[in-house]
Amino acid sequence: MKHLPLVAAILLWPGCPLQATQSTPPVDSIEQRARPCMACHGKEGRATSDGYFPRIAGKPAGYLFNQLVNFREGKRHFPMMAYLVDRQDDAYLRELANYFASQKLPYAAPVPPRVTQDVLDRGKQLVFEGDASRDIPACRDCHGTRLLGVAPAVPGLLGLSQDYLLAQLGAWQHRSRRAHEPDCMAQIVRELGPGDINAVSAWLATQTVPQDAHPDDAAAIIPPRECGSISPAAAQMP
Repeated sequence: MKHLPLVAAILLWPGCPLQATQSTPPVDSIEQRARPCMACHGKEGRATSDGYFPRIAGKPAGYLFNQLVNFREGKRHFPMMAYLVDRQDDAYLRELANYFASQKLPYAAPVPPRVTQDVLDRGKQLVFEGDASRDIPACRDCHGTRLLGVAPAVPGLLGLSQDYLLAQLGAWQHRSRRAHEPDCMAQIVRELGPGDINAVSAWLATQTVPQDAHPDDAAAIIPPRECGSISPAAAQMP
C-alpha cells in the first residue's frame, strides 16, 4: 500500500479545505488513492467554488498524465502538487489520470466575469478566428471544435474559471509553466497583445458546457503548429 501515506498528508494540508466526507472506498483501490486529489479538486474531481483549483473530471487521460509528470519534473510549479507526485512512477500516474478521465459528470453553471462587451468580442474572435496579424491560431484549432479538448492529450477550455485561466495563461507568458518541446502554448501566448489574455479567459469563462461534453477524436483536429505535448510519444496512454 505504498500510496496510502499521501491520503493523510494531503488531507491535512492547510491550503485545501476538505470536502464533504464520502463513503469509504475499498482500501488501496484507485478510488481511495484518488481521494487526496478531491480535497482541492472537489468531489470526483468536479472542481470547487474556489476557482483556482480546476476541474479534472473527464479531462483527456493523456493531458492529465502529462500534467502530473510536469509537476513531478518541475515544468509546472505548485508545492502541493509537487509533493503529491514527487515519488510516484509513471504507471501510477497513468492509473490516476485514467481514473479521473473516466469521470463523466455534469458541469456547474458558469459565473460570468464583469467585463465589457468589447472585451468579450475580442475574446471570442481569438477563440474562433485567432489573429492572423500576429500569427496566432484560433483556440479551437487545437482545443477541439467545441473547445472540449481532443483525445488523448489536449484539454478542454470550457468549465474553467477565469481566475484559473488567467493564472495559467500568465504562467505560460512569463515562462513559469513549460511543456514538452516544441512548446506551442508558450509560443502562442507570448504573441498575445495587451488585454488579450483577459479577453480570452473572460469569454471562455462565460460559456455553458453542453451536457454531452466529451473531447473530440484525435482524427478530427490537425494542429496548426507542432506541439510536443500532443506528440504520440508524449501523449501515449495504455
